[in-house]
Amino acid sequence: MQRDLLALIAEKAPAFSKGQKRISQYILEHYDKAAFMTASRLGATVGVSESTVVRFAAILGFEGYPGLQKALQELIRNKLTAVQRIEVTSEQLGSTDVLDKVLNLDIEKIRLTLEETSRESFDRAVDAITKAKNIYIIGARSASALARFLAYYFGLIFPNVKLVHTTSSSEMFEQIMRLGENDVLIGISFPRYSRMTAKAFDFASARKAHVIAITDSEVSPIARAANILLLARSDMVSFVDSLVAPLSLINALIVAVGLRRREEVSETFAKLETIWDKYNVYEKTGDTPEENAET
Repeated sequence: MQRDLLALIAEKAPAFSKGQKRISQYILEHYDKAAFMTASRLGATVGVSESTVVRFAAILGFEGYPGLQKALQELIRNKLTAVQRIEVTSEQLGSTDVLDKVLNLDIEKIRLTLEETSRESFDRAVDAITKAKNIYIIGARSASALARFLAYYFGLIFPNVKLVHTTSSSEMFEQIMRLGENDVLIGISFPRYSRMTAKAFDFASARKAHVIAITDSEVSPIARAANILLLARSDMVSFVDSLVAPLSLINALIVAVGLRRREEVSETFAKLETIWDKYNVYEKTGDTPEENAET
C-alpha cells in the first residue's frame, strides 16, 4: 500500500467504531511501537479484542493483520530518528540473547531476499554492467561501505569503474556530468534514504543512462528513476543499519559479472598475483616474521 498509511487512518477515523478509534488513535500516536506488536498485544494495549484489531486491518484494505503490520514497518523505516530506533530495538530485543537474535534476523533477511529478488532483473543488470562504457557506483552514508566494496571488485574486473563521492552536491554532479546512454549508474540506498543518491538517479535518468537501483522497496526514492530494480531486505538493529542481505546480493552480482568476463578476470588476477608477490602485499602463511622481513 503505497499511500501514506497514517493519512489513510486519519481519513477513515470518523467512520470507525469506538474500539477501532482506540486502535487508530494509538497507531497515530505510537506507530513506531505498534509496528512490532502482534494483533493480540495491540488489542490488549488499547483495550479491545484481537478480532477487533483484525477487522480494523480489513477496513483499511488489508487481507489480514500481517499486511497492516508490514505496512507500518515500511512506514517507520524512513521516519524514525536514531533515538527512536534505539527505543524500538530495546523493546524488540528486551533481555534476549542479542547475538542469537540479530544473527537470526539477518538469516531471515537473506532468505526473504532470495525469494523476492527477480532473476530477470538480476540478469538484465549483469548484461548492462558487462556492456557498459563506464560504470558509476554511488552509495551515501551507511550504504557507502557497500558502494566501496562493489567498486573495489568491479575495479579489478573493469578499467572503467568510477566510485562517486557524495561529500557535496556540486562535487557529486561534477563526477557524473559525463554520464551518457552507454554508461551505467549503480546506486545503493536503504532507509533512511539518501537524498543525494536520489538526485544522482534523476540526473542519470535524464541523461538516458542505464540506472540500476539496489534498494529495499519499489517505493524507494531511487526506484522510480531506475531501469533495473534489485530488491534486498534490510532492517534496523538499534541505530545500526543491517545490510547483510544487500551485501549478499552484491556478492552475487560480482560473481555473476566475473563469470561473464571469466577470461579477462583470470588474466587480471594472474598479473595481480605477480605484483602482490613481488611487493609483499600479503603475509605468506606459514612463514616466520624473519623470513617475511627478508623477502
